[in-house]
Amino acid sequence: MSQPSEPTVAISLTCKRAADALDFYTKAFGAKELFRMSGPDGSVPHAEFMIGNSQIYISDESPEWHAKAMPEGSAASCLISIVTDDCDQSFARAVEAGATPLNSPQDQFWGKRSAMVRDPFGYRWSFSQHIEDVSPEEMMKRAQAVMAVSK
Repeated sequence: MSQPSEPTVAISLTCKRAADALDFYTKAFGAKELFRMSGPDGSVPHAEFMIGNSQIYISDESPEWHAKAMPEGSAASCLISIVTDDCDQSFARAVEAGATPLNSPQDQFWGKRSAMVRDPFGYRWSFSQHIEDVSPEEMMKRAQAVMAVSK
């Protein structure tokens, strides 16, 4: 197995059905599977995949390894962000693959177009497309305007 250089920080996802999650991430995000270790019962004790230039690990739930999947219907407190050239297209692809839309694509005051989905396994993913450079001063001005409207 040819392996990219190991990242400084890597995320490891735990699911009740890691094989299904790998299939979903391929369809929804264009993930490329690098390696899958399969158990005799079809479980996935460890697999690795790439989205863009980022490596992610995944496994089925394994309490003896302190790896517990989220309860059905719950959502992860973390957000995994994907930088994309086309936020709208990325969002549509994920929803078509079975993701639940959380925020439709919209331009943000910090110079990005973004959207958010929840995958069938409870993880939240955002798509972020750079649309303009915003100076720190302009960002503060825009943030204050947004916060004033939301009160």
